[in-house]
Amino acid sequence: MSKSKKKKKQSASDDPNNRTVTRNRKARHEYEILEDLECGVVLQGSEVKSIRNGKVSIEEAYGRVRDGELWLVGADIAEYPQANVMNHEPKRSRKLLLHRRELRKFAESADQTGLTIVPLALYFKNGRIKVQMAVGRGRKMHDKRDKLKKQSDRREMRGAMMKHQ
Repeated sequence: MSKSKKKKKQSASDDPNNRTVTRNRKARHEYEILEDLECGVVLQGSEVKSIRNGKVSIEEAYGRVRDGELWLVGADIAEYPQANVMNHEPKRSRKLLLHRRELRKFAESADQTGLTIVPLALYFKNGRIKVQMAVGRGRKMHDKRDKLKKQSDRREMRGAMMKHQ
């Protein structure tokens, strides 16, 4: 009798069609996040290949509403070496895809003074590249210090609770 081969169940972290490529870790430190939204991105083929290889940075990127459309400005997607002639411009503005009613709601909240649209993460979802955009209010230096102090206090309390158990 032959043994039947069992197929390994693929976990979500192993699936190349559902994985996070990059996160903007500074955004949550620099901004108080008020609202976030998932958007699709209009890309060229060489850009998708570079993103699959992880050659992308959204640290200095931000969102801008122009002519009733949302654009991702300043995202750096490195050139794909094998694309030679058909390559893309690394720092070009990229159009974001979302429903008109979502854009209207999102843009209204971003129009308020002191609010900025920032990307939080770039990831694959069902084989498509998505960007998580957020409306945030810039933090002052003392706000950042307060946040860090609260985090360290929480960590210390959690450690003390674990010690006593």
